[in-house]
Amino acid sequence: MKSIQAPLFELPAFLTLNKELEKPSSCVQVDGCTGSEKLHLMDACGADFRSRILVTYSDLRAKELLEDARFYDRNVLLYPAKDLIFYQADIHGNEITRERMRCLRRLIEGGELTVITTFSALMTPQIPLSVVKKHVFSVEKEKQLELSETARKLTEMGYEKVYQVEAPGQFAIRGDILDVFDLTEENPYRIELFGDEVESLRSFDLMSQRSIEPLDQVRIYPASEMILAEDRSQRGIEKITAEAQQVVEKFRKEMKTEQAHRLDEMVKELVEQVEQQSKRANLESFIHYFYEDTVSFLEYFKLGIGAASAGTKAGAGARTAACLFIDEAGHVLEQGRAVEEEFRQSMIHRAEQGYILPGQMDLLYGTEETVAKLSVLRRVLLCEIPMPKDRNLFAPEKEISIGARSLAPYNNSFERLVHDLKQYKKEKYRVLILSGSRTRAKRLVDDLRDNGIESFYSEDPQRVPQPGEIMTYYGRILKGFEYPEIRFAVISESDIFTEHVKKKRKKKKHTGGQAISGFSDLKIGDYVIHEDHGLGIYRGIEKIVVDRVARDYMKIEYAGGGNLYVLASGFEVIQKYAAGAEQEEGKTRNLKLNKLGGTDWARTKAKVKSAVNEIAEDLVELYAKRQEEKGYAFTKDTVWQQEFEDAFPYQETEDQENAIADVKNDMESTKIMDRLVCGDVGFGKTEIAIRAAFKAVQDSKQVAVLVPTTILAQQHYNTFSSRMRDFPVRVEMLSRFRTAAEQKKTLQALKKGEVDIVIGTHRMLSKDVVFKNLGLLVVDEEQRFGVTHKEKVKKLRENIDVLTLSATPIPRTLHMSLVGIRDMSLLEEAPNDRLPIQTYVCEYNDEMVREAVVRELNRSGQVYYVYNRVSTIADIAAKLKKLVPEARVAFAHGQMAEQELEKIMYDFISGDIDVLVSTTIIETGLDIPNVNTMIIHDSDQMGLAQLYQLRGRVGRSNRTAYAFLMYKRNRMLK
Repeated sequence: MKSIQAPLFELPAFLTLNKELEKPSSCVQVDGCTGSEKLHLMDACGADFRSRILVTYSDLRAKELLEDARFYDRNVLLYPAKDLIFYQADIHGNEITRERMRCLRRLIEGGELTVITTFSALMTPQIPLSVVKKHVFSVEKEKQLELSETARKLTEMGYEKVYQVEAPGQFAIRGDILDVFDLTEENPYRIELFGDEVESLRSFDLMSQRSIEPLDQVRIYPASEMILAEDRSQRGIEKITAEAQQVVEKFRKEMKTEQAHRLDEMVKELVEQVEQQSKRANLESFIHYFYEDTVSFLEYFKLGIGAASAGTKAGAGARTAACLFIDEAGHVLEQGRAVEEEFRQSMIHRAEQGYILPGQMDLLYGTEETVAKLSVLRRVLLCEIPMPKDRNLFAPEKEISIGARSLAPYNNSFERLVHDLKQYKKEKYRVLILSGSRTRAKRLVDDLRDNGIESFYSEDPQRVPQPGEIMTYYGRILKGFEYPEIRFAVISESDIFTEHVKKKRKKKKHTGGQAISGFSDLKIGDYVIHEDHGLGIYRGIEKIVVDRVARDYMKIEYAGGGNLYVLASGFEVIQKYAAGAEQEEGKTRNLKLNKLGGTDWARTKAKVKSAVNEIAEDLVELYAKRQEEKGYAFTKDTVWQQEFEDAFPYQETEDQENAIADVKNDMESTKIMDRLVCGDVGFGKTEIAIRAAFKAVQDSKQVAVLVPTTILAQQHYNTFSSRMRDFPVRVEMLSRFRTAAEQKKTLQALKKGEVDIVIGTHRMLSKDVVFKNLGLLVVDEEQRFGVTHKEKVKKLRENIDVLTLSATPIPRTLHMSLVGIRDMSLLEEAPNDRLPIQTYVCEYNDEMVREAVVRELNRSGQVYYVYNRVSTIADIAAKLKKLVPEARVAFAHGQMAEQELEKIMYDFISGDIDVLVSTTIIETGLDIPNVNTMIIHDSDQMGLAQLYQLRGRVGRSNRTAYAFLMYKRNRMLK
């Protein structure tokens, strides 16, 4: 883009850098680089190279650089590091492998390539790229394709054979139809054969199974970085078995029978996996046994891969057509040494305990070895301040100072921006202001004109601002910068409107997805309810022969020794008793069972029906009134509303924008709002409520926010207060965290109208809570409240607007929304800055638990350990304390006294507890961004929906989160 790059060619230091890069394998240190300016410099001086690799020091930093790089190059790719510590998990997500394979695909296809990666990603050995290329094959319409041979080839390439394709990296065969979901593609392929000839070839939608696009030819790329042909597999197994025999014998001589048995079992399972071609990811830690000729990722960029075209800097005689840029070499080397030490310590301990073979300890290039491998490429060290030569392993041959400066954030002060722009104009600076919205970029021109500053908006990428000109342009970078020597400044919208987390690039919405759903299987001894016979105890499945046909029946025990047998296929008439999910192991709750043929269940149903009818009549009357009566019509958005929303530090998802528009339309009409906002955990429901509350306050209306728990009230109070601190809005809280005197003061102010927003628990339902001018009620986690509680608040003011937030709405509310009594907005799209949760399914072992906890503590984080048995939860907490002595461990469960439980949760939120061992009470409500590791004990005893909800408690920040779903050894998973 000429408008942002052209001024650099007037900078002498930049011209010197370009001259140095003409030398093969040159290494130049460039000082005075800062923030987003590094990408600007890389794009300008790396333009003539077909491959550019930017190496940084952390996954989070890589994501930030990726966002900046996309302003210059929409096709930039991320090459993430593999998790070396937890590679032994039975199952884990393939998103990391997917991103890495996309990089390999681009390398194989040739063409220009920009890659963002971390130093740790370069420390792992790879199989030769020639092996990967050899296993890429084409499918063409009207060409021959032998189905069984293709299936064998796909399995060898790491694809999983399934009945129906559901995820990337799978294939399925049904008759003459082959479905393949290439790991590097967005949609799967369907190949229809007539005999051995490809009759039809097309991509299709995974959910609807409908065709998307007919194709003439496709290329299928490997789904694994560990490709094993049969001959190579056999040689590797022989090496592993021979080494294992020696180590096992050594353990036995040292009387370490437990370690010997553990290693022996591990190797037997490994041999079985290789023979059955399953769990390919586990084999990556044995790469040296299967491949003697491993290479570094950077060696893929040697001449012949991404080769330069004629006339480029990487001309005749050059060793490579790629250029390597290193972000803060000092931090990069620190990361390398930290990863190397963590890996070394972990492997030594594992080898001593018989979890790995000694040869697996070589699964990492050392820091110095990795630096040496970088020397095959031209290197540019991008540093803010010069790195001392005695500490710089990269040994630059020349140092250049670029003289760039970062811009101080304006923290929403438009006056300061106007002052600086006037100074820039006076000094004849060329100024480029970037905005993530074309509308805002154009509006900024008008706002500046109102303040006496001339500027213009352009969409021409060739338009270069002249000295003294200010140009606004559509685009986003995280941080602005300037080059004082050439009087050129780039200002980012995030410099102007926020002081915290910068807005992210809005991503294309993924459609057609579906949330995971499921139910917990019944266990023998569970209480169940039959719709006709009432409460009984489930006693398992029995096979009964009727009319010479054997069928499975569920046996349910009732009072008086009666037994009911229900066909397994008639499962819909049975419900699990839900009152109090937690049970102490080995103890039976004292519940009165119904009697088969008795009248007590019929009486119970009649009472419930009468109560439901009574509530229903009240509800119908209430909702009818609300439909007929006219409510207060709020005014259109004010300037403050716009400023308040612009200060939101994240990019709204499309679903959020739609929901916000729905809520505002409801509020601005005379119709009384009754809207349900339904969205997954962490999808931005709270921000919608905050904007609605701010809008209500602009019209001098009061807002009540009703939440189910004291902890959640405190969280919402902190969030609302933080968002509104720059505006004259008074936010208060009513809960047990407030003293009686503080509550009395709040109630008085609420009655006088001095409190704008009050957040509280059931305390707000008390008779002494009186509002002067209530205009909006927000109900969060509404499924946690009783109907009477919610309707009591509504009856206080039947004409107030009501906004309900829920991840899992109760059937009554959902039904009302579906039939039109209540309106509903859906949030189906995750926030843009959320990183995927790295999920591992594995057998329980103390070593992996210890590693997971220690790793999280080392990055100053916290851990959830989910254990759903109250009777032994204290023992598990004590065991964890013994495993990780440096951790502060506590436990919590629903049978604790309420004040004791709240104190533990408050201490955990405050960071005074490192590891919280908890039952599933943490499943909903809590939002603690610092908790990014979850370990679930006996995860196979929970339903998919529950696991999904639990996993949503982590990954609520921009830090990589981990979820370990553990099960007992030798347990057969279905």
